[in-house]
Amino acid sequence: MRRREFFRNTAFTALGASLLSPFESIARRRSSNIVSSPAGGAKNIIFMVSDGMSTGTLNMASLLRFRKEGKQSNWLSLYEQNLASRALMDTASASSLITDSAAASSSWGGGVRVSNGSLNVNEDGTYNKPILQKFKAAGKAVGCVTTVPITHATPAGFCVNSNKRSDQPGIALQYFDLRFDVMMGGGLEFFSADKRRDKQDLLAKFKQGGFEVIRNRGELLAISSDLQKPILGVFYEDGLPYALDRETDVQLKETTPSLAEMTKTAIQQLKKNKSGFVLQVEGGKVDWAAHANDAGGLIYDQLAFDDAIGEAIAFAAEDKETLVIITTDHGNANPGLFYGEHANKNFDRIQQFKHTNNWILNGVDQAYTPDQLIERIEFAQHYVIAKEEASALLSHYKTLDGDGLYNPRKLPFKLLAQIQEKHLSVGWGAMDHSADFVELAMFGAGRENLKPFVKNIDLHNFMLQATAINV
Repeated sequence: MRRREFFRNTAFTALGASLLSPFESIARRRSSNIVSSPAGGAKNIIFMVSDGMSTGTLNMASLLRFRKEGKQSNWLSLYEQNLASRALMDTASASSLITDSAAASSSWGGGVRVSNGSLNVNEDGTYNKPILQKFKAAGKAVGCVTTVPITHATPAGFCVNSNKRSDQPGIALQYFDLRFDVMMGGGLEFFSADKRRDKQDLLAKFKQGGFEVIRNRGELLAISSDLQKPILGVFYEDGLPYALDRETDVQLKETTPSLAEMTKTAIQQLKKNKSGFVLQVEGGKVDWAAHANDAGGLIYDQLAFDDAIGEAIAFAAEDKETLVIITTDHGNANPGLFYGEHANKNFDRIQQFKHTNNWILNGVDQAYTPDQLIERIEFAQHYVIAKEEASALLSHYKTLDGDGLYNPRKLPFKLLAQIQEKHLSVGWGAMDHSADFVELAMFGAGRENLKPFVKNIDLHNFMLQATAINV
């Protein structure tokens, strides 16, 4: 058969057209119905997002867990045991092949591709009703837990309409009116009177409005199984500590919860609703670590997310009426473990890490000497950099010209990652989001309806159809 006839006579024609016309794909912003699902099958949905997870992040976390603990990651175990349906997902926004987290979450939350920076708001100013509002109106309990501010882009994309993802103080106010059942994460500054520009004490407002307001890990773990109030948990300013730094700091471990603990508590609270629940779980600091090219921060926060997957899968396996969706909103920085004579030995060093690059660099100032910085890095990550490398890092504390999105002090994260590469064999493609198609996995009720390749917007209708919600 001639090549032209082959493409004319097979389904590859349609697939080829979509792949060769990416901007046409973006222009068709509403769901393309690539995913088809018969009504019903799932009573509950747990939607899990490792924000900014490139494929290399998933791979390295699984490799480290296997080499350190002798077991596969929970995510890869689902593949290994053929317990999950698996797809690739296109992550574009309405304005770019490369999405930000606001537009990405809005694609799931509103079912429409919007421009980067906005939350469920179209170019003409019209709103798309967020999916947690739809599920709550249908009688289900709903909520979000995250390791970054609860007002941040990914949870907000399931919850609210806002022209600017940066309006986190306004998003916090919207949460009060929406009265979702469980909202937990960081972002204390958006709820505190001394931090908000309008001086409103939202913690007091939520408490007076009938919410159970919790501020630390002890209060989270002490929540009564009989509690009937909605829960607001705000545990830290900005994002919660990186999982690696938390694990090696007794005070942080005692006062701040892990993502798995928040996930387990949220499920226990939400499952009381006889009509079912929908929960979004975000490992948000995976993205922050990728922006910083911080290998320790990245891999250990991915493993913390994997622990949360374990909680979700354990519940769904027993419940039999829960669909667990596991994915990311976009790739970020495209990290990977690269070949070299000492690659195994280098990568295994990460098993011994005590702290992230974030901990190292934010604890340094202009008074540091090269020897002090060398000692600090050796203590935190068990390798020794050269004196000239330490001097180069310290020179940036005079210019404060470092790259990376979540880097308010402009510290030299990129240079440290470049220095680390010969010690860890971990390299990076960039310090920002990528246009990669990403992993999408489903476990539990209705997972058999997932098609092998989908657009992010398709998941909105998939979730509604899977739970027989017609709105």
